[in-house]
Amino acid sequence: MKILSKVIIVTHSGNFHADDVFAVATLELLCAKEGLQTEILRSRDSKIWEQANYLVDVGGENTPENNKFDHHQIGGAGARANGIPYAAFGLVWIKIGTKLCESEAVANIIDEIIVQSVDAHDGGTEIISSLFKNVYPYTIGNAISAFVPDREKNVGQYDQAFSNAVIFAKGVLAREINKIKDIEGNKDFIKKAYENAEDKRLVIFDVSYNEFSVSTVLQKFPEVIYTLYPKDSSWHLKAVRKEPHGFESRKPLPESWAGKKDDELVKVTGVSDAVFCHNGRFLAVTLSKEGALKLAELALTA
Repeated sequence: MKILSKVIIVTHSGNFHADDVFAVATLELLCAKEGLQTEILRSRDSKIWEQANYLVDVGGENTPENNKFDHHQIGGAGARANGIPYAAFGLVWIKIGTKLCESEAVANIIDEIIVQSVDAHDGGTEIISSLFKNVYPYTIGNAISAFVPDREKNVGQYDQAFSNAVIFAKGVLAREINKIKDIEGNKDFIKKAYENAEDKRLVIFDVSYNEFSVSTVLQKFPEVIYTLYPKDSSWHLKAVRKEPHGFESRKPLPESWAGKKDDELVKVTGVSDAVFCHNGRFLAVTLSKEGALKLAELALTA
């Protein structure tokens, strides 16, 4: 491929989907990280493709050594061990995901939580089923499709819409990478809090960690029922979920606390600084650590 003063990323013109948007977003994030300028061209003209430093989701060829990443050729571009086929996002991610994340572990997690779902959708692979008729999750693919103009719009408007979608995707991807880095970085501290817990059913933190980080790490320890931690000027007692992506708690807080706050909650618990218990019985708030510990004791013995 031709080497230019700036990095030329070429993808197809016309309609766009999450896989080509996120593939381009990934490349732009890496180039920005390396201090390189980029130019995005959208075309189905093979002469334009020849200008590309990266050719994405078009061209009928997957040769990562030549920075060509397409999956529309006969036979596709392969599939993961779990059967989810690779689309453009996944193909780009294989090559530069670890470099962008500066961690193979982080890159693998991003592949699990974002890349695979985007690739699956683009390849027509069902990964979820609805529990309620005509009700489905609003996905990142839906969010990207909201950027696509009406068919009567001209090419320039499509290209601008694509650019807007890429900006959105870069923000999402960068935040998810940072979030997973935080989780990985906090793992040892969270595990240590578990190891130091006198009663493994209750893990106490004296500083506030990202709640997602805590729940992700503690999912691996089945005996943990509640966590206790400071947040702003209060203390939170939170139930650990049975499944990382579910809503059911391993042990919900007592039913008599549900939805109560202030004097009502003080009355049923006997804890003088009790503030609030969520109606879903997964969170209770007090003004002091001592109050939260008392609520935890009551909940554990209920």
